[in-house]
Amino acid sequence: MRNLLNQCRGAVIAAASFSCLVASTATLAADNERFGYGSPATAEQIAGWDIDVRADGQGLPPGEGSVEDGEWLYEEKCALCHGSFGESVGGYPALAGGEGSLTDPRPKKTVGSYWRYTSTLWDYIHRAMPFTQPESLSDDEVYAITAYVLHLNDIVDYDFVLTRDNLTDVHLPNENNFIPDQRPDTRNKRCMKRCKDPADVKVASEAAAYIPEGGPDALYSEAEALDDGLVTTVTGGGVYERHCALCHAEGIGGAPMLGDAGAWAGRIEQGVDVLYRHAIEGYTGEDGIMPPKGGFVNLPDNEVSLAVDYIVEQSQ
Repeated sequence: MRNLLNQCRGAVIAAASFSCLVASTATLAADNERFGYGSPATAEQIAGWDIDVRADGQGLPPGEGSVEDGEWLYEEKCALCHGSFGESVGGYPALAGGEGSLTDPRPKKTVGSYWRYTSTLWDYIHRAMPFTQPESLSDDEVYAITAYVLHLNDIVDYDFVLTRDNLTDVHLPNENNFIPDQRPDTRNKRCMKRCKDPADVKVASEAAAYIPEGGPDALYSEAEALDDGLVTTVTGGGVYERHCALCHAEGIGGAPMLGDAGAWAGRIEQGVDVLYRHAIEGYTGEDGIMPPKGGFVNLPDNEVSLAVDYIVEQSQ
């Protein structure tokens, strides 16, 4: 949950930074009419990204799922990492237990002991779970698994059916124990004397430096960019360093380490096509878990294959 909160805090900071960038480039935009960055988002594109669910339930899709259906779905999709009873396996987050532990030196923060809103559980499962296949669950399956996790925490009975209409009626035990953070957003000291006139304070922007010479319409073709050295050939080693080394350089989560011939021998014997498939589509088995494309779902298949070739070459 701490990671989730840190991510949320990071998203707020990123959003604030982006707002500052937009504000700081407003004057330049007026002078240059437009920067030529990308293209306006269509309604369909916006709808495709607008999949989050708010605490008040806004964003929840129609659907329903029972605790009974969630039990076998959870066992199939979730128990490998989180345990059949939500107790955690292999260091993955525990989902149940920990009631009354928040004041302990090592509190156990779970859905039942710490989380604030049921909608957070639904939203997290919908967008990020299961770990090896995020966004692969139907809406009804998300409702069912959410209902079962609530049942594991003794929040709902076994015959309970979770729907869009009643989800916000399910209150978690720790909901009322969160308080607003009243600390200031910045640590700057307030100016008390010889202060600058706010009207004279201007925010500089470097955005103009990135407008192509000749204006936004002076765009490079791919061939020209290659000739000028602005684009380099994608290499397996480069893809590995950017997207794979996080786990395979240190063996995080049981990932076989780059260069460990013993760990890779059995995998390589399966054939490179199997390795490609597991890397692109994901893998769950006795040897561990591999999320599709290492979690970088937008990574092109051919770049994943290049990374696999590099790993095999370095690990034989």
